[in-house]
Amino acid sequence: MEFTLHIWRQHGAAEHGAFVTYPVRGISPDLSFLEMLDVLNEELVGRGEAPIAFDHDCREGICGSCAMVINGDPHGPLPGTTTCQLYMRHFQNATDITVEPWRARAFPVLRDLIVDRSALDSVIQAGGYVSVNTGAAPDAHAITVAKQAADAAFEAAACIGCGACVAACPNGAAMLFTAAKVAQLAIMPQGRPERSRRVIGMVEAMDDAGFGNCTNHYACTEACPKQIPLRFIAQLNREFLSAALSSREFVELARPHAHEE
Repeated sequence: MEFTLHIWRQHGAAEHGAFVTYPVRGISPDLSFLEMLDVLNEELVGRGEAPIAFDHDCREGICGSCAMVINGDPHGPLPGTTTCQLYMRHFQNATDITVEPWRARAFPVLRDLIVDRSALDSVIQAGGYVSVNTGAAPDAHAITVAKQAADAAFEAAACIGCGACVAACPNGAAMLFTAAKVAQLAIMPQGRPERSRRVIGMVEAMDDAGFGNCTNHYACTEACPKQIPLRFIAQLNREFLSAALSSREFVELARPHAHEE
């Protein structure tokens, strides 16, 4: 197989980038998309040119590192598939393929196809955890969890934090990511004691990191490689509203003040 690749090249965060065209030939249909880029990089290195920088780790669809937009689609054209699980047989032979990094204000480009996704880490640091005492691990069945709740928590926990939802959203919102991280803990008994503090902290961190607002375009769940459902965003809104109404600041504002006579 042969393809004409239009790949975004940018040597640094402070520099301007541009698309560069690379023809590739002799590509096996059984190669993954990242393996095809490996083949291209070997050719570039052999010619004394700088290889294309792209992020990757597990190449098994788990780590969420392989973040790139392929022909306008985050992770490529297949639903529920990460870039590393995308194979060249999914593309027609002798076609043009455009590859670029995530496009979002919260994800500045570091080099070529690599972006800084530490904004997602700041959201997790604001509350994506449970506080527990150290010591011996408790028995697995010490706290009973209904199967329906466990299934819902596992569905939310499938999020790999790749940022495709942000790249697909025209507003650059991280609502689906934040909602999945809030829901997976709020559903479980271990996460309920801190649910109010957690959702307020994570939503505030999301806003401070430069992510946009959700306006129900639904592009996030379409691009999500783990197909996180939209209902978790609705749950996030309910969690946030409940926490805001019960917060001390809101109570103080809503409390009627005594009028001086």
